[in-house]
Amino acid sequence: MENNSEHLDKIIIEPLEEILGRKFPVLDDGFVRVIDYMGGDESIVQAARVSYGKGTKKVNEDRGLIRYLLRNFHTTPFEMCEIKLHVRVPMDTWRQWIRHRTANVNEYSTRYSLAIDSSQKTDSGEWRFQAKDNKQGSDGFFDDAVGSKLTEREEELQKFAREIYQERLQLGVAREQARKDLPLSTYTEAYWKIDLHNLLNFLALRMDTHAQFEIRSYANVIGNEIVSKWCPVAWEAFKDYRMNSMSFTALEIKIMKELIAGNLKEANSYAEEFGWLNRKEGILSKNRERIEFEDKLDFLGMKKPWES
Repeated sequence: MENNSEHLDKIIIEPLEEILGRKFPVLDDGFVRVIDYMGGDESIVQAARVSYGKGTKKVNEDRGLIRYLLRNFHTTPFEMCEIKLHVRVPMDTWRQWIRHRTANVNEYSTRYSLAIDSSQKTDSGEWRFQAKDNKQGSDGFFDDAVGSKLTEREEELQKFAREIYQERLQLGVAREQARKDLPLSTYTEAYWKIDLHNLLNFLALRMDTHAQFEIRSYANVIGNEIVSKWCPVAWEAFKDYRMNSMSFTALEIKIMKELIAGNLKEANSYAEEFGWLNRKEGILSKNRERIEFEDKLDFLGMKKPWES
């Protein structure tokens, strides 16, 4: 019988091979490490040029294709790359993480095993104020005197919760019930497998400066220490076109055109039309859409027309 099989070499990424299994520390007792992976930049090119077999042999052409694909939201080829991570993360941070429903997950179970004897600790200088203009964010830090007290009370709470947990286990309470009062600062572990397309979406949200510090810490390690070695060309394009880029809404573009043309009066008229310039006692009312546009103008060094 004729053998029609073709030998294909597995794509090996040497920089990633060098860090397989290495624990990258995050927070006080968390970590991220690579367990396995499939594909790399070459896989993206192969998928995009499937009719060409291995595709072009010129590195600069491969780079140009990957950048074109990411720039124009042709995302399917990026799904040809997958990576499996082992993470250790506080449960409250894991709750945010698991909202990304585009991965395969298997988490450490405290129904079958004892809860990990570790909780995330907060140093005295790390306690953050609730942001006044953002219901889900923080802004600024408590002074050391207050922070020290908060850290002391945190330690008392975590120690007491652990004692109660151990007491229940010693009395024979089922693990699935004994665990119910453990704090959300308790560390959990999981295997997390995801394709590159969905991983980049995760990183775009969680590396953003508006993301919570704890999960941002994990995202920064995954991006800068792992993805950058795994798919360096795709990572470069991701930073250029997602992380360090800026988009404008249709309303913002209307105003931008007038600003570029030097028509401040017309730009102001559009802002009034959009309801961005409502005032109370002569002071501009809060308008989230206007504020987001103002941040973009500040970044570009452009003056806000309503402040003229």
